[in-house]
Order: sequence, then C-alpha cells, then structure tokens
Amino acid sequence: MKAPLVWVTGSLAVAIVLTASVLIATTASRGATSSFASSAGPLAVQTVASGLVNPWGLAFLPDQRMLVTERPGRIRIVTPQGQLSPPLQGVPEVWASGQGGLLDIAIDNAFAANKTLYFCFAERAGNGGRTAVARARLDDAEPPRLDAVKIIFRQDGPLSKGNHYGCRIAQAPDGNLFVTLGEHFFARDQAQNLANHLGKLIHITPDGTAPSDNPFVGRSDARPEIWSYGHRNPQGLAFNPASGALWEIEHGPRGGDEVNIIGKGNNYGWPVIGFGIDYDGSKIHEATAKDGMQQPIKYWVPSIAPSGMAFYTGALFPAWRGSLFTGALAGQMLVRLSLDGDKVSGEERLLHELGERIRDVRQGPDGALYLLTDNAAGRILRLAPAKQ
Repeated sequence: MKAPLVWVTGSLAVAIVLTASVLIATTASRGATSSFASSAGPLAVQTVASGLVNPWGLAFLPDQRMLVTERPGRIRIVTPQGQLSPPLQGVPEVWASGQGGLLDIAIDNAFAANKTLYFCFAERAGNGGRTAVARARLDDAEPPRLDAVKIIFRQDGPLSKGNHYGCRIAQAPDGNLFVTLGEHFFARDQAQNLANHLGKLIHITPDGTAPSDNPFVGRSDARPEIWSYGHRNPQGLAFNPASGALWEIEHGPRGGDEVNIIGKGNNYGWPVIGFGIDYDGSKIHEATAKDGMQQPIKYWVPSIAPSGMAFYTGALFPAWRGSLFTGALAGQMLVRLSLDGDKVSGEERLLHELGERIRDVRQGPDGALYLLTDNAAGRILRLAPAKQ
C-alpha cells in the first residue's frame, strides 16, 4: 500500500508545481489578470508591466506614470498602460553587486513645480560599497533624462562587501529626508556606534546637511545626520497618515524581522537585543529586551524578509483603510497588518500562490496597490477588487 501512496503524493506535488508554473506564466504578460482570495473579497492581480530586471523602488508621478528603479542601475518611466521608457540618461554609476545597486526612489513634495526627485544606491568605494543618496531634476523630454544630478550624502563607516544597504527614503512634510542605512552585515556591532552611519536612520535636508534639531548635533563622538540607531537592514519606511509618526520595517537574521515606530534619538537595539538567531544557529543577542533600547511593535519568527511598506488610505478597499502593507521576499507574499492606533491587531497573508518575492508596495493614485516582483523578469502588479 505504500507504493501507491508515494506515487499519488508525488503526482500531486508535480501537479501543484505545474499549476503554479502555469499561473505565474499566465500572469507574466502585460495586461494578464488572475484572482486571489482575501478578507476583502476576491482580488484581481494584473500585470501592468514586465521585463524589469530586479525592480526595487517605485514612485508615482503627478500624472499617474511611475518611476521605477532596476537594481543593475536603471530608472525607467512606466505609463499606466505598462509602456516602458528607455533607461533615463544621467544616472550615476552604481555598484550592482550582491544586494547592492540602484535602490529606492522618491519624488519631492513639490515635484509638480520643481521636478526634483531623490534616489539612493550602492556606490563603490575602495574595496567595497556604501549607501549614497542623490538628488536630480527630471527632464521629461524624448528621451527622458536626469539633470542637475548631485550626490548629497555618502554613508561613512566600514564598507560593505555587498550586503545590507538599507536605502529607503521618506520625505517629511517640511521637505527634509529620512533615509535608512544598513549595517553591512559583517559590521553589525557598528549599529551601536554613533561615530559612523552603519545601522542608522538619518535625517538630512534636501542638500544633504544635518538639520540643527537632530538629536546628536554638536557631539564630537556622533555623526550629526543620525536620527535613530541600532538598526540592521531597514527596507521599509513611511509616515503613518493617522498619527504623522514615522514607521520603519527591518530585516532580522533567522527570525526577528521588526516593525518599529521611530523616535528621535532612540536606540532600536541591534545587535544587542532581538528575537532571532544567526544563520548558523548560534546566539547573537544578549536578550530580547534591555533598558534604554526600544521594543518593536511587531516581529516575525521565522523571518519573512519584509521589504517596502505603505499605509492604505484609498477607497477601493474600504475594509482595509488604515492597514499597513509590506512585501515579503523570503516569505513570497504580501502582508497586511491591521492596526489599532500604534498597535498591530492582526495579520493577513496574501498572494502566497503567486510564488513571487515582493520587493516594494505602494498605493497608487487610483486607490489600487502596486507591487514590484524581485527577479530578473520583474513585474509591476496592480492589486484591486475583482469585478463581481
């Protein structure tokens, strides 16, 4: 009786793999749509654009076109119909090695008037790399290009060999920028060292200088750009529209991915405290809590590798208004966190059947959710209610 059971089980596994392969193949072409279940009813997932190489960051222009970065070093403009522009000219050289390359992108609050945008990337330095932030102006001619490109910030500290750049950007209402910086993996203890930028969240002006009210301005043992520290590899950053507070999501090792509410001058504990273990199974942390170090409002064990984040405020999903969304790389899904003020009250895991690494999630001007899939044949996906 065992042989038939093994045969049936194996056949079922093959059938599941083939079904998943067909599903992914049918959704890969532009305009193709598939339906998935959710607490808000059936979801339609449409491929808006395809043929992007490891897309990493997404920003909407005022006319609903999108700016998309590709990790090898390209920025493209994508129309709502999925047409890709040629790569924008004027992008500085990036170090596309390991996890590094061209990463997040954001448009200025006053973009309609000044055409200014910001992007961050891995920049080669010596025998390694570091995170850099640049400002540019979009010239939307044919072909489109970047003008007045200026690197406004360079991360200081031990160099990366290709890992943990962080590199998410959020602009505050006053125009100043918050940027996440990773601790380069092998230099994790530097996240507690205020004399460099590793494992930090920085706060800078659009010119790259430190605002005078930053918490460590005037200290000889600290970099003035630092806003908070004790971070690992933060790949989600956004302002909560309900409270105005800055929220951050970061990768843990094996376990311990975190959602944090960021406070001025706060220490978030990496690697002294946390909820994970090292990749070889060894202990990293002294404990899960320590005086003077902040606790996350949510953590994942095992890790899902969260990336990108968006607070939902649109009308297409009224039941989800106020939720926080993040992509998952290792988890290959979209995660929705329901919120009760500053607390996470529930979690819903979506689109697992896609089998896609979700690198970024944004709310579009039409109220739909837009996702980037992280692979060599990356796509922009549009998530909306399925038509009944």
